[in-house]
Amino acid sequence: MSLDPITLGMIGLAALVALIAMRMPIAYAMILVGGIGTMVMNGPMTVMNQLKTLAYGQFSNYGLSVVPMFVLMGAIAAKTGMSQALFRAANAWLGWARGGTAMAAIAGCAGFGAVSGSSLATASTMGKIALPELKRYNYAGSLATGSLAAGGVLGILIPPSVVLIIYAIIVEANIVTLFMAAMIPGALAVIFFIATIALVVLIRPEAGPKGGAADRAEFIAATLGMLPVLGIFAIVLGGIYAGFYNPTPGAAVGVALVLLYGLVRRSLGLGALLESLKETASTTGMIYLILLGAELVKIFMSRIRMPQAAAEWIGASGLEPMTVLILLLLALILLGCLMDSLSMILLVIPFFWPVLVEMNGGLYAMGDNTGFGMSTEDLKIWFGILALIVVELGLITPPVGMNVFVISALARDTPMWDTFKGVMPFFAAELVRVAVLIAFPGLVLWLPAFIRSLS
Repeated sequence: MSLDPITLGMIGLAALVALIAMRMPIAYAMILVGGIGTMVMNGPMTVMNQLKTLAYGQFSNYGLSVVPMFVLMGAIAAKTGMSQALFRAANAWLGWARGGTAMAAIAGCAGFGAVSGSSLATASTMGKIALPELKRYNYAGSLATGSLAAGGVLGILIPPSVVLIIYAIIVEANIVTLFMAAMIPGALAVIFFIATIALVVLIRPEAGPKGGAADRAEFIAATLGMLPVLGIFAIVLGGIYAGFYNPTPGAAVGVALVLLYGLVRRSLGLGALLESLKETASTTGMIYLILLGAELVKIFMSRIRMPQAAAEWIGASGLEPMTVLILLLLALILLGCLMDSLSMILLVIPFFWPVLVEMNGGLYAMGDNTGFGMSTEDLKIWFGILALIVVELGLITPPVGMNVFVISALARDTPMWDTFKGVMPFFAAELVRVAVLIAFPGLVLWLPAFIRSLS
């Protein structure tokens, strides 16, 4: 008995979720479901023919070469002492205030996330540096670990971000434009997180005691020590924004500058460099394998027209476009409890994006002010930033909450439940940020438009 294509697609999605829930690596789960689904639809030879060229076609894409470059940049940065310099400077500026050391940890996470582009690396690296200081000043365990777990999510959105790059490739958006669009929402995240800490210590003053104020010499030294890191960030992203080079050469420039920084400071030995290369190879291999699995699932779902059917069904439901957007964002938050951010973007965006295009007035509605009241190109940017913010929430949402597990492994004297309680105020702050960006899309779209107007 032959199955209806849509029924087959639903079975495939259910099988994929079940395999992920059973802790099968996401790449293998997607390869299995995509391969078997295509075999059922079109026979085994179709899959064999796909696999002959699919991997090469995917991995030889020049646009993907930016991924290992930014991964290597982050891996080297984690071993050069950049994070210490950033936290020391932030603590010199903020540590004197009640809750100031936790605020400094947030600022340090933002700065290091801008260099590393990885949330887990940001949480792990800053956790090792900031936790001893937070303990020294007798911060409540929930605030100390919660602020670091939440601060780690800044690595996803603040450019350069590997997940943002992958999203751009999926929806065929301009990477540079997305980097520009992420700047103001990223700055808002830092402001909202610092405000959250201020509110927590206002309600519970004992949770975040005042730290020691830095003397003049320490303040100047700490500030000067941060300038090279800010310089690297400015040269890499400034050069990309100014059009001196595109993201791939820009990432290579970043690797060279971070390497030079480590050599000048004598904080990067041969062993650390080799370890960084191994980490880059492992991480890049994992990302590429997930990309292959996602492409197989995408081909399977395209053959049965699952994304088009979903778009048509939602379009006929009579729901308002904004209601659909909010439902999709809520679905991303729920999926964040099951899988990591990169896997979620690769798996879900190919389904969600056609739905939003349909709600915005049709596939070819470039510049058409129906639906969300913006062009399809602007919708790519706006939705991408919103999607990445809610994907961030998966890193601090039970039961997965990878950032919480990372910080809990470093703070063994703080129960994991306290860390989850500690991230809840930051979770609420993120929901407020999403609401603000939904209400005011210009906060996402203004900077790219302004920079384009200057060129």
